[in-house]
Amino acid sequence: MDTSNPAVFVNGGLLRMYVGQKVRAVVQVLHSDGGSVIGKSTDDHQLTVRGSAPGSLTKFVEVIGIADGEKSIRAEIWTNFGDTFDTNNYNQLCQLANGEFKHLFL
Repeated sequence: MDTSNPAVFVNGGLLRMYVGQKVRAVVQVLHSDGGSVIGKSTDDHQLTVRGSAPGSLTKFVEVIGIADGEKSIRAEIWTNFGDTFDTNNYNQLCQLANGEFKHLFL
């Protein structure tokens, strides 16, 4: 496993701290066209995800890519997470991964 450039766990509120860096976020898909997805982050921020999404998307997807703005990600990897997802737990994970336990996350 390559750990030289890990993706930081973020929600919509944390994304602005990592512009230009590799991030991972879970997004609820609201609208999708060929080149981008408009979605809602797990803390209710509207995000734009650009990149080649797989043919079919579930309601929740995880994207890993470069934060190219305070509200947008250029996705490299898309993973379907299904139609139900606990957004509260993910937000707690983001707080831990960016707070006092940051050293435990790659």
